[in-house]
Amino acid sequence: MPADAELHMTKKTDRTPIRWLVLALAAASLCLGALAPVHVAEAQEQRYQRRSILDFFLGRRYLDDAPQAPDVQQPRRQQRKRPPPPKAVVNTRTAPPLRTVEEEPAVQKLGDARTILIVGDFLASGLGDGLTAAFETSPGVVVEARGNVSSGLVRDDYYDWPEQLPKMIDELKPAMVVVMIGANDRQQMVTDTAKEKFRTDGWFTEYRRRVLSFGKEVTGRKIPLLWVGLPAFESDSMTADAVQMNQLYRNQVESIGGEFVDIWDGFVDENGNFIVTGSDVNGQQVRLRTSDGINLTQAGRRKLAFYVEKPARRLLGTQASPDLVRLDSSNLPGLGLPDNPVEHTVPISLSDPNLDGGAELLGARPPPMALTRSPRDLLVEQGEMTPAPPGRVDDYRLPVAKAPAEVSVK
Repeated sequence: MPADAELHMTKKTDRTPIRWLVLALAAASLCLGALAPVHVAEAQEQRYQRRSILDFFLGRRYLDDAPQAPDVQQPRRQQRKRPPPPKAVVNTRTAPPLRTVEEEPAVQKLGDARTILIVGDFLASGLGDGLTAAFETSPGVVVEARGNVSSGLVRDDYYDWPEQLPKMIDELKPAMVVVMIGANDRQQMVTDTAKEKFRTDGWFTEYRRRVLSFGKEVTGRKIPLLWVGLPAFESDSMTADAVQMNQLYRNQVESIGGEFVDIWDGFVDENGNFIVTGSDVNGQQVRLRTSDGINLTQAGRRKLAFYVEKPARRLLGTQASPDLVRLDSSNLPGLGLPDNPVEHTVPISLSDPNLDGGAELLGARPPPMALTRSPRDLLVEQGEMTPAPPGRVDDYRLPVAKAPAEVSVK
C-alpha cells in the first residue's frame, strides 16, 4: 500500500472517535435538557433561541452562560422599587374641609320636639328623607316617615290606610300630617257593589270619597294637613293622570281645611314637559329622576321636601328654628350681677338738682363776650363767608399763575 494511502487511512481513523464523542455529548445535552425543570427549559429556549446549532453544542458562550443544576439555589435578582405614586394635591382654597363625626355632632333633639308625620307610598318615603335633611339642624322638630312603598287608597286589601292612620296619630301625636299618595292608584278599584275600572266616572266618584274620608281623619282631630301633589312622569299617560288626580286632591283637601302643596313646576321644564335633570335647591343642575322615569334621586327628594318645608315652617313657627334651645339652670347666660347688690347701689332722689348736671338755672349767668365775630355772625349780619380752604370742592378761586423762571444767558 502506498504511503499516502496509509497516511489518509490513519487520519480518517483518528477522526472517527472525535465524531462519536461529539454525538455523545449532543445526546447527553438533549437528555439533560429533557430532565431539567420546566422553568429552566423555558428560560433556555427564550435565551438561546437565536443561536446556531454549533454555538449551542460547542460554543464557549453556552458553556459560560449555562444554567446551574436545579439543586443549586441561585440568588434572586433584586427588583427595583417602584416610586410611590404622587400624592393628590388638594386645593385648600376651594375644596371643603373634611368633617368628621366628632367635629360636627348631630343636633340633639329636644324632649318636647314637635313631630311631622309623613304617610303615603314610595314617593312619601322619599319625601321623608328630604324633610329629615331639611330639619336636621332644628332641635325642635322630629320627622317621622311611615310610608308603605306599594300602598295607596285603591288596594285597601293590601294596606288599609284608613285603619292604620288613626293608630299612627294616637302613637306619635304629630303636630302636622303630610300625605303624598296616589302613584299606585291607577288601577281597578273593588267596591262593595262592583269593580270600577280606572278613569271611569264610578272610579273617580269612589276615589273622591276615599280621599275626603282619609283627609278628615287628620283635620277632624284639629291637626294641620299638608297634601302633596304628584310630580310629572316620563310616561305621557301617567303624567296626564297625575294632572287630573292633583286637581281632585286640591278640591277635596281644601274643602275640609287642609292645604294642597303643588310641586309640579319643580319637575318639568318651561314647556311643562317631564325632565330628568334640573335645578336642585341650590340652583345647580343635577339629576332629579332615576332611569325608570318614576322614582326620585337623592337630590330630587331634597327638592321635593323644599316645597313642603316652607308651609311646614310656617305652621310650626319658632319651633322649627335651628337656634331653638332649652334654657335651664345649666345653660343660663351669665348676667354678671354682684352677690350683694345692696352694697353697690346708691339711692338717688328724684328731686336732686344734680341729676341734670347742676343746680344753676339756665341763663342765670350772662354768656361770655366774644372779641371776634363768628362765621355765623359774618354770614347773617354782613353776608360774608369765610373763604374755603384751598383744594376743597367749594374753592372757586382761580389758581395764581407762577412767573416764568429767569433764563441765565452766558
